[in-house]
Amino acid sequence: MVHFYGLLTLQREPVPLKSISVSVSIYEFVADVSATLNYENEEKVPLEAVFLFPMDEDSAVYSFEALVDGKKIVAELQDKMKARTNYEKAISQGHQAFLLEEDSSSRDVFSCNVGNLQPGSKAAVTLKYVQELPLETDGALRFVLPAVLNPRYQFSGSSKDSCLNVKTPIIPVEDLPYTLSMVATIDSKHGIEKVQSNCPLSPTEYLGEDKTSAQVSLAAGHKFDRDVELLIYYSEVHTPSVVLEMGMPKMKPGHLMRDPSAMVSFYPNIPEDQPSNTCGEFVFLMDRSGSMQSPMSSQDTSQLRIQAAKETLILLLKSLPMGCYFNIYGFGSSYEAYFPKSVKYTQQTMEEALGRVKLMQADLGGTEILAPLQNIYRGPSIPGHPLQLFVFTDGEVTDTFSVIKEVRINRQKHRCFSFGIGEGASTSLIKGIARASGGTSEFITGKDRMQSKALRTLKRSLQPVVEDVSLSWHLPSGLSAKMLSPEQTVIFRGQRLIIYAQLTGRMPAAETTGKVCLKYTLQGKTFEDKVTFPVQPKPDVNFTIHRLAAKSLLQTKDMGLRDTPASDKKDALNLSLESGIISSFTAFIAINKELNKPVQGPLAHRDIPRPMLLRASAPLKIRCQSGLGKLKACSYSYDKPWMSLEKLPCLLEKTHSSTHRTNLETYHAGFGENHLVQLIYHQNANGSWDLNEDLAKVLGVSLEEITAAHPAELVDSSGWATILAVIWLHGNGKDLKCEWELLERKAMAWMRVHAGSTMPLVVKAAITFLKSSVDPAIFAF
Repeated sequence: MVHFYGLLTLQREPVPLKSISVSVSIYEFVADVSATLNYENEEKVPLEAVFLFPMDEDSAVYSFEALVDGKKIVAELQDKMKARTNYEKAISQGHQAFLLEEDSSSRDVFSCNVGNLQPGSKAAVTLKYVQELPLETDGALRFVLPAVLNPRYQFSGSSKDSCLNVKTPIIPVEDLPYTLSMVATIDSKHGIEKVQSNCPLSPTEYLGEDKTSAQVSLAAGHKFDRDVELLIYYSEVHTPSVVLEMGMPKMKPGHLMRDPSAMVSFYPNIPEDQPSNTCGEFVFLMDRSGSMQSPMSSQDTSQLRIQAAKETLILLLKSLPMGCYFNIYGFGSSYEAYFPKSVKYTQQTMEEALGRVKLMQADLGGTEILAPLQNIYRGPSIPGHPLQLFVFTDGEVTDTFSVIKEVRINRQKHRCFSFGIGEGASTSLIKGIARASGGTSEFITGKDRMQSKALRTLKRSLQPVVEDVSLSWHLPSGLSAKMLSPEQTVIFRGQRLIIYAQLTGRMPAAETTGKVCLKYTLQGKTFEDKVTFPVQPKPDVNFTIHRLAAKSLLQTKDMGLRDTPASDKKDALNLSLESGIISSFTAFIAINKELNKPVQGPLAHRDIPRPMLLRASAPLKIRCQSGLGKLKACSYSYDKPWMSLEKLPCLLEKTHSSTHRTNLETYHAGFGENHLVQLIYHQNANGSWDLNEDLAKVLGVSLEEITAAHPAELVDSSGWATILAVIWLHGNGKDLKCEWELLERKAMAWMRVHAGSTMPLVVKAAITFLKSSVDPAIFAF
C-alpha cells in the first residue's frame, strides 16, 4: 500500500489533480528535471492545499514557481522560519502564497502549501532539480522518477508535524482521476546504445545518425504502482572526464557561485583478481517489519520481500570466509539478535543461524532501526576483524536523520552497506547511512534480485582495502583548486568517483590545459589515474555543476533541524541561500500580491483520493470509512497489530487481490522446488558438501547411483559430493553465478587442499557421471 504524488489539504478533503507532466534532460550522467502538476479548483470556495511528493535525496531542487490563471509567480529561497511567517502573513492579508519545504523527518519528502486558490482557478506548479545518475554494475546509468511514497512507521519520538503522518482515502488505481506523462531527452558524446525501463515506453527515437542524442516517452496509462525507472546504456561510460562550468563573476569574492566549478569523474581501474580478506566481523541487520510481507514489486509473480530476505541471508552465510565473525539481527518495533555478540564462523554457528533464518517471518511490527544500530555499535570491537554492517530495509522509517547521525558518529569503526527493498524505499535513509560510513547503497525494485545485489556487495566488502587516496591538480600559473567534495577515503572496484572543486585565481587568456591525478595504494602497489582537460569554463544558465557541488556539501553538513550540529547549522544555511538549493533550514516562498481578496472564515480544504495497491499477503491495519459505490474508502498504517487483507470486508471485486494471492502463496512453504537454494543450503561452512539424500535429490539421481559411481580410490565421499555440487552449479545455475560465486570459490579452495593431484581425474569422473557439458577448465587445475 503506497502514497503518491498529490495535492493534499490540511483537513484531508479532496482537491482535483488533473495531470502531472515531467520533462527530463540527461547529459552524460547528470539529469535536469522539470515537473509540472496541473490543478483546477472546481469548487465555489477558495482553498488552501498541501502538495506532498517524494524526491530522490540526491536531487538538488533549485527552482519553484506557479502559473495561476496565466500569471507566473517565481519563488524566493528564504530561511525556513522566515518563509513560514511570510506565508501565514500573506494568507491572512488575502494574498495568494506558495510554500515549498523539505519534510522535517526526511530529506526525500517535500511538501508544498498552496494558499488561497480561488474558485475556478487553474494552477500549474513547477519545480526543477538536478541530479547525478548512479552507475549500475552492468554499466547502465539509472534515472528514477519517484512516484511511490510509502507510509513510514511512526515511533514514539517521531516529529508530530511531519507530512508523512498523512492518511487519506484510497481507491483502486484504475479509478485515479489524474495522469502522468514524461518525456526524456538523452545526450552523450559517446553514443547511446539503448534505453530500458520498468514501465512501457515509446520506441527510442534517435535524433541523429551518430546516436549521440535520443528521446523516449512514457507510454500513456501509467498506474502509479511503481517509480518510473530508466536504465541508459552508453557505448562508453568508463571514460574519466572533467566538466568546467563558468560561475557568476559579479558575485562578491568567496561566494560559492562566483568562480568556475569543476566536476571530475574517475573510474579507478582496481585489479579484480586480488585475494579476498578472510577477516572481518559481518553483521546483517534485516528488516522484519510487517511491510516485509509484501511482494518485491507490484507484479503478480513477484517474490515476497521476506522470502527474498531469507534466501539472501542463506547465500550470505554460505559465502562468508572461514575465520571471520558474524551475527544477524532482525528488527521491527523491537529487535532480536541471533547471538548475544558476534560469534566465530564455524559449522556449528552457521547451522544454528541457518535454522533461525529458515523460520524467519515478517512479524516484528513497525520499523525502528535506531535501537538495534545502537546495540551493534555498543558491542566490543574484535581485534583484527573490522566491522562490516549490511542493512536491509524497505526504508519506511521517520527518524531518518537520527539514524544517519548514529551511523556517522560510529563511522571510524565500521562500513555500512545498505539495501533499499521495494518501491518507495527512502533514498534519504539508504544513501545517507552508506555515505556516512564510506559504504555503498543499492536499491532493489522491479525484477531486481536482492540476492544478486547483496552478494555483489559482500564480494566488494571482501576486497583488500584501498589506502592513501589522494588527488592532485596541475593548473596554469595563478590558478588553484579548492575542494568542495568531502575527502575520499574509500574506493571500491567498479565504482565511479565524482569530485567537485572550485577554481580560483586568474583564468588564462589563451587556450591551455590542466590535469587532475588520482593516486591510491592497494596491497603495497601504487596506482594512478589521470585526466587532462581544457581550462575554458563553459556557461550553463542553470549552473548545474555549481548546484550539484553545493548539494554534495550540504549532504555532509545538513542533518535536519534537530540533528545538525550547531557548528554546521550556519554553514548549511548560508550554503543553501548562496546556491539556491533547498535544505532543512530554507524554504521557497512565492506571494501573489495582486490577489487581495480577504477570506471570510477559514479556507476550505480538499483531498485527492489515493491509489490502492493490494499486497495480498501484506498484513495491514485498516480503518474503513464511508462507502464509495461497491468499494469503501480505507486508510491504513503499518504500525501496531495487523489484519490480513483477505479478511477485509471493504475490499471487493474491483481489486485484484485473489489473483495476486494465488501467485504469491507458492513462496510460503519453505524453499519449495528451488533446487539452487536447496543445494546451497546444504553446503558446509568450509565449502564442502556431504554425500547424502539431500544432495541426491538436487542432482536428480539416487544416492545409490552416486555412491556406486564414487571413485573411492581418488577421493573420499565429501570430496566426491563437493565436485558434483560445483559441476551442478555451473550447469544449472550459471545465470545466477554472481549469487554463488563466493561460496563456489570456497568449495574450490577446499577441494584443492582435499583432493590435491587427483582432482583432474575426479572432475572427469563427475562430469561423465552427471552427463554434463561443463568445461573441466573451470576448476583451474
